[in-house]
Amino acid sequence: MKYRVATSSLNLRDFPSANDNSKILTQIPFRHTVKLIEKTTSDWWKVKLLNTDKEGFVFSQDIEHVDETTDEIADIEVPNFEPGSKGSLDNKLETYKPLGDPAIPFRDLTSVASKLSSIRKIIDTLDVSKSFRYEKDDSDTYCNIYTFDYCFFAKVYIPRLRWTDTAIEALENGNEVPLVFGETVRPFYSNYIYDWFLQSASAFDWERVSDVDALQKKVNDNGGVGVICAKRFILNKSGHVVVVVPETETEKAFRLEGKVIYPLQSQAGMDNYNYFSEVRKDWWDSKDPEKGYSSAIFYYHD
Repeated sequence: MKYRVATSSLNLRDFPSANDNSKILTQIPFRHTVKLIEKTTSDWWKVKLLNTDKEGFVFSQDIEHVDETTDEIADIEVPNFEPGSKGSLDNKLETYKPLGDPAIPFRDLTSVASKLSSIRKIIDTLDVSKSFRYEKDDSDTYCNIYTFDYCFFAKVYIPRLRWTDTAIEALENGNEVPLVFGETVRPFYSNYIYDWFLQSASAFDWERVSDVDALQKKVNDNGGVGVICAKRFILNKSGHVVVVVPETETEKAFRLEGKVIYPLQSQAGMDNYNYFSEVRKDWWDSKDPEKGYSSAIFYYHD
């Protein structure tokens, strides 16, 4: 039977944690799939981390059963690497993996106040305006990587990788497929993220929102995560994705007659901003056939 991680991350241990000599083998990311080997006790189950050779014990309350009669295998086998040790804010190594830096805080879900406070700490620590990980280069910009990192530490899921067609075919035939970047999995760029939101985001508890005023209010009131994703007219050019973040005492959305016109956002791109609003106006509504976007969507997650 298959299960998937229901928390932001899950410790895979060599023995149940009640054992004094129990060690953490790895952290399994949110929504990653595991195969049940044995229900050792009511609290601790032995599992195999799919697409790897790792086996160990997990806390049973932190995983949920996958109904394989209703879920498509390509959706079940969300391709996520465990947090990497090589990548950092100071380099561009292993940007396809979550950052494994323990100094970067996760969103504290205890209360609205703790959510708001910890989001500010995430933005300050990732420091997209200065961190080399997100700095544009001659070939690319990194809006998708920054948005993935932000969401990872905010404890909500968006995809960073997708299976190749060959890998999907193997999965559909019931086979396990190893995670090999560039061979079995490839990056999820912004135009694909747009499609993913429309097709799959609701399964990961994302809610589509009608406009930026409503999105900013939800983010402010609940300490949640907002996203604006826009798809290019020219599909071989990068789309764009940004996070909408809670307002602070000094950082504000732009309002006209009390209504948010330009929400408070954080982004990597041609220019990187920890916070911005009116400086890029309603960038998602640009209809320039060369540089503009065919459509944009707004999503929210608690």
